[in-house]
Amino acid sequence: MMGQAQPVGDLLREWRQRRRMSQLDLALEAEVSTRHLSFVESGRAQPSREMVLNLAERLEVPLRERNVLLVAAGFAPVFRERPLQDPALASARTAIDLVLKGHEPYPALAIDRHWNMVASNSVLPRLVTGADPSLLEPPVNVLRLSLHPKGVAPRIANLPEWRAHLLERLRHQIDVSADPVLVKLIEELQGYPAAGRNLRKPAIAELPGVVVPLQLVTEAGTLSLFSTTTVFGTPVDITLSELALECFYPADAATAQALRALAVQ
Repeated sequence: MMGQAQPVGDLLREWRQRRRMSQLDLALEAEVSTRHLSFVESGRAQPSREMVLNLAERLEVPLRERNVLLVAAGFAPVFRERPLQDPALASARTAIDLVLKGHEPYPALAIDRHWNMVASNSVLPRLVTGADPSLLEPPVNVLRLSLHPKGVAPRIANLPEWRAHLLERLRHQIDVSADPVLVKLIEELQGYPAAGRNLRKPAIAELPGVVVPLQLVTEAGTLSLFSTTTVFGTPVDITLSELALECFYPADAATAQALRALAVQ
């Protein structure tokens, strides 16, 4: 958690500035007076529990950090963080497994807020063979596995484009969350070589102006994949709020055929 010793007013001001909102903008969104918001940020007024949650909602503060705001304001945290194996999350875990299994023969995985893999379907391990065993030890960080020179990077035909795509996603996540773990992660990733071994650019669908495909060289040929990200709607548990499902789809007919053949081997 960030800034546990900071006053709640300072934290709210930091989140407001991170969202590039003026005091007037936030006051209008939260339906409070600008004067009162100014007093809260400066410490001249103590916000109620409802006020803290209202402002946090308007600022789209992550649930984990909403607890930080509540504690800084003198209130107990309200959002629980259960492990995914907790019986209370059994329905959510079942839904995750259904999505991952149902996406076969295409690869899919679930990741937490730090890009650590929580679960995957049976296709994904076949696509990361050859990676250094240390990168496959739990918790597997999928960004590190993707971009590390001893990971999947040497087999990514369009590594510069894919690397730029992943780093841009990570920068956006840092802007939204201000997570110090992600700051350290991007510093590590930026230190990796920007390009792997020289690979001939394959003659496959580029999907120009639509998505950035992952072009992965495998024994079955060069696979071209694009991904979608799915999150839980209206979560009130921290674990679920920070979970994302990454599902990959074939970008061309040859990739679809290769993945279907791989599934029956």
